[in-house]
Amino acid sequence: MALEIGSIFALLLAVAVFLLLGYAVRIFREYERGILFTLGRFRGVKGPGLVIIVPAIQQLVRVDLRTVVLEVPTQDVISRDNVSVKVSAVVYFRVVDPQKAIIQVVDFLNATSQLAQTMLRSVLGKHLLDDMLSERERLNLDIQQALDAQTDTWGIKVSNVEIKQVDLTESMIRAIARQAEAERERRAKVIHAEGELQAAEKLFQAAAILAQEPQAILLRYLETLTVIGADKNTTVVFPLPMDLVAPFLKKVKPNMADEV
Repeated sequence: MALEIGSIFALLLAVAVFLLLGYAVRIFREYERGILFTLGRFRGVKGPGLVIIVPAIQQLVRVDLRTVVLEVPTQDVISRDNVSVKVSAVVYFRVVDPQKAIIQVVDFLNATSQLAQTMLRSVLGKHLLDDMLSERERLNLDIQQALDAQTDTWGIKVSNVEIKQVDLTESMIRAIARQAEAERERRAKVIHAEGELQAAEKLFQAAAILAQEPQAILLRYLETLTVIGADKNTTVVFPLPMDLVAPFLKKVKPNMADEV
């Protein structure tokens, strides 16, 4: 009977020792760290590898050091030019100081998520709608720097922020389309006006060159007559330069004076 009681006691003792060892021994992976507390006081950062603690006296809080991909829910943002849009984004961050991440803030994941939503509305609200659509890289950097400055006290490093999507209302989409069409028409008119100006300048230069040599003007007229004749027109109106007619008029006028 005493032997049976001794066997049971030994078995219970073995189970208790096994449970204590299971609670006292911790294994941390390469990307994990443990925040050690002794009777509630911070005693250091442990890991990676095997860590042994004193049960009921010491406590370890596990922290993951890998990069966390946090999706920011769609936010209603009012731009600086009073346009309402819906913006969603993604934040990439990681814990660089496990002690601060556990001691300085309660639930750093939720705190970073809430701060990212606030920063997204705050930073984008300072920019125009055109900036949100065309300068996303600069806006991503502005949000990342503003968010990183706030999370630094929590031991968190925000490495990147990416704006995923900017949704516009139907009326705003139509307004942007009309604006783009008006811009294209303006550019077309400017290009046409520049072409007319360049053509006028070239014609002025050509007229100045032809004026230096009267025979060149005659050759130009003859070339024009050849082009017109190729069209098989029945009637051709060809202007005759007065410079060519003047010598004949001078000969005709004296003869008319003699007859009178």
